[in-house]
Amino acid sequence: MNSALQLSDEVAAALAEHRPVVALESTIISHGLPRPRNHEAALEFESMLRETGVTPATVAVLDGVPRIGLDADGVRRIADDDLAKASVRDLPILAARGASGATTVAATAHLAAMAGIRVFATGGLGGVHRGASETFDESADLSTLAVTPITVVSAGVKSVLDIAATLERLETYSVPVIGLGTTVFPSFWLRESAYTLDWAVDSPEQVADVMAAHDALGHAQGIVVANPIPAEQAWHRDEHDRVLATAFAEAEAQGIRGKAVTPFLLGRIVELSEGRSLEVNLDLARNNVRVAGRIAAAWAARA
Repeated sequence: MNSALQLSDEVAAALAEHRPVVALESTIISHGLPRPRNHEAALEFESMLRETGVTPATVAVLDGVPRIGLDADGVRRIADDDLAKASVRDLPILAARGASGATTVAATAHLAAMAGIRVFATGGLGGVHRGASETFDESADLSTLAVTPITVVSAGVKSVLDIAATLERLETYSVPVIGLGTTVFPSFWLRESAYTLDWAVDSPEQVADVMAAHDALGHAQGIVVANPIPAEQAWHRDEHDRVLATAFAEAEAQGIRGKAVTPFLLGRIVELSEGRSLEVNLDLARNNVRVAGRIAAAWAARA
C-alpha cells in the first residue's frame, strides 16, 4: 500500500479481505451542501453502504495526509471546517504544507485508485463548461479519468455544462460511458439530455463484467456509469428550464464570465428553485451511492 495514504482500519481490512468498498468524495459535503444538512448527508451515505455490507471510504486530506476512510471526527471536519477545494494538482501542496482539503471527483478518484478501490459514487461528474472554446474551462475530472482505473457512478453532468463537449472529451480520452438501464445520458437534475449513449447495461453485475473485460484488455482508464435519478425524484422539466433560463439571463446581465459563471449559476439555481434543486441533488446522490454499493459487491464477488 502507498505510504503517502492513510487508510482507516475499516477500509484496510475490507480491501485486504476482498470485501466491497465504495469511495465517497468530500467536496459534496464541504462545498456542495449547506450546514448542518451536509453532516447528516455524509453520515447517511456511509450508513447506506454499511447496511448492505459495503465499506464506505470517504476521502479527504486532513492536516496534509490523504485519508481513505474517515472516523467520526474526520466526517465532522469535512462538514464543519472551512476546507480548501482540492483537485489532483492541489494534493502535493496540501501535503507539503500540512493543510486540509475536501477532495473533488478528480482528487477522490486519484487517491481511491491509489488505495486499490475500484468503485466511486458521486453526484454529478464535472465536465466541459459552456464557452470553453474561449475560456478553456474544463474539469480535471475528465483528464483524471483518462489515466485512473476506477468506475464512477454519477447522474451524468449538470445541465449548466456543455454536455455534448463533455461526451466528446470522454470519447477522446477513451473513457467508456455506460448507461445503467438507459441509452440516454442523464443531466443531473433530469433523467435525460438530448444525447444518446452507444452502450447500456441492465444491472450492476453487468457493470462488473465490463470492468473485468476492461482490465483484461490492459486498459487503465476509468469507466463512467451514467445512472439517472429515479423518475419520481427528478426535477420537473418545465421548472428546471425556467429556473436555468433565469439564472443564465442574470449571469449575462451582470457580466459574469469565465470560471465565475458556473458557481454563480449553481447558487442562483438553489435560490430560484427555493431549495428544490438541492433536494433533487440529495436524492440522486443517494441513488448513486446505492447503485455503487451493488457494483462494488458484484466486483468483490469476482475476486
